[in-house]
Amino acid sequence: MGSRQRILIVEDNPDNRTLITDILEALQYSVIEAVDGVQGVAKATAEQPDLILMDLSLPQMDGWTATRHIKSNQQLKHIPIVALTAHAMIGDREKALEAGCDDYISKPIDLLELQSKLTHYLG
Repeated sequence: MGSRQRILIVEDNPDNRTLITDILEALQYSVIEAVDGVQGVAKATAEQPDLILMDLSLPQMDGWTATRHIKSNQQLKHIPIVALTAHAMIGDREKALEAGCDDYISKPIDLLELQSKLTHYLG
């Protein structure tokens, strides 16, 4: 399915990271992992993935700030960023989009919604 396209997961919760990694690898995507916003920006810069799944509540640097850093970089701004977050209150989607996220998925993750977004952004 994914023809080994590379997806960077920026997620501090090890259980969530493992779950998402397992799902993506089952769909034939190659996975790069980062555990906080600082590492997420560094890995996005070094690896230039095809898509980034960004948790918004992260240590060191939150996902909103990490997204702004990535989207302000000329070499990285084309990479789609999908916010993955438990922030599902009114206005959170808009806040994520304002920070530069291209899309938004609330946790717990709906597998069909995730597959739909991957297909949309990665073909």
